[in-house]
Amino acid sequence: MSESPTPVDPAVVADTADGSAGPDPSAPLIEAPEPAPTGPRRVLIALYAIFALAATARAIVQLATRFDEAPLAYLLSLLSGVVYIGATVGLVTDRRWSRPLAWAACGVELVGVLAIGVASIIDPQAFPHDTVWSRFGSGYGYIPLVLPILGLGYLYYTRPGAARDSDD
Repeated sequence: MSESPTPVDPAVVADTADGSAGPDPSAPLIEAPEPAPTGPRRVLIALYAIFALAATARAIVQLATRFDEAPLAYLLSLLSGVVYIGATVGLVTDRRWSRPLAWAACGVELVGVLAIGVASIIDPQAFPHDTVWSRFGSGYGYIPLVLPILGLGYLYYTRPGAARDSDD
């Protein structure tokens, strides 16, 4: 018994030179739309986006107008803004590179806020003007200290293959 051929959409199939049907190379590839972020991911994205905008804009203005007053602090603020942008992009998108980007950005942020936090307390003269991460983000309600912990926790909890229900 022979199987009937599967119906083919003529819009995405072209005849090849030998007369057989094949994919049309000029047909556009349609990707499934990414799902809209929900729940904790949406909150993390909003916080990271706000910090990305605030830290980057503040650093650019400071570097352009007062670079000689505190170059280290202003450059570190720009670095923190770039890290926040990376975390935002990593959390917003659902591409194969998104999670590694978010992991890296949140990890760098945690190390940065801890290192700059300690350094700004031990040697306040090195930081005559605050950065986002100075004194563990005290000027921002310690959100810069808590945010990477929440981000890393979210990424860990939602990692592929993570057991969601443990009935052990």
